[in-house]
Amino acid sequence: MTEVRSRLGEALFHRVAGPDGPRHRERIHGRPGPRWFEADSAIARVHGDASMFVGGIRALLLQTLHPAAMRAVSEHSGFRGDMWGRLHRTSHFLAVTTFGTADDAESAVRMVRSIHDRITGTMPDGTPYAASDPHLLGWVHVAEVDSFLRAHTLYGREPLDRAGRDRYVAETAVVARKLGVLDPPTTEAELREALAAYRPELRGTPEAREAVRYLLFRPPLPLAARAPYGVLVAAAIGLMPAWTRIHLRLPWLPVTERTVVRGLGSLATGTIRWALTPPEPRAS
Repeated sequence: MTEVRSRLGEALFHRVAGPDGPRHRERIHGRPGPRWFEADSAIARVHGDASMFVGGIRALLLQTLHPAAMRAVSEHSGFRGDMWGRLHRTSHFLAVTTFGTADDAESAVRMVRSIHDRITGTMPDGTPYAASDPHLLGWVHVAEVDSFLRAHTLYGREPLDRAGRDRYVAETAVVARKLGVLDPPTTEAELREALAAYRPELRGTPEAREAVRYLLFRPPLPLAARAPYGVLVAAAIGLMPAWTRIHLRLPWLPVTERTVVRGLGSLATGTIRWALTPPEPRAS
């Protein structure tokens, strides 16, 4: 059983972190120096939990609803041919800013900002867009934070209480400001207000629906991994607001989502958590 656990954990870690994952992990967690956040901080609890697998998929689905953000992804990102490369880079950024040294976190932020500065384009109506636009950065941020927090609240090992959720939002705001987000929310209530403020701008576009179809039906995974991935996707869809379903042509089965899907989602995240947690050393 220990061998099965180890092999499954390594396979999951490799899929999310990529071939350089072990080297990055050693530097992130092993390099001495001050960190932005304490080991027992709310952001460390959320970002270190297996519920991030569900939250990450939900964040991708939700982010597609902003036409300008989705246009930037469609024209400049490799989600069709390099889906796992994007996942590796995103997971590394989250890990290094949450758990890494302050110096490494600052370097990661500078790198992301330099990439954003090069991503520009034009909407179909001629309106320009830029990935460095604080308004677009704000949308990406609140969609991620809301998704990670909702997934952790439902599927996390130790869900945060209200004060803990406020701390989490406030701690994510530290990173958001460094990325160029102006006045990010610092409480759960402010997060809800920020999401509501973006609502008039959100809609399903052909690019958004293409990205969702790719994410749902064409993941670059071996056949054996498709069923577990499908459970995580179903759990992520179950956390999407009802109004988003028609825009992205997602199913809405409230009773099934509250029973079967949540049960399977809990089983899947529990298995991932078990596989990624090093076993306790045997007593001699």
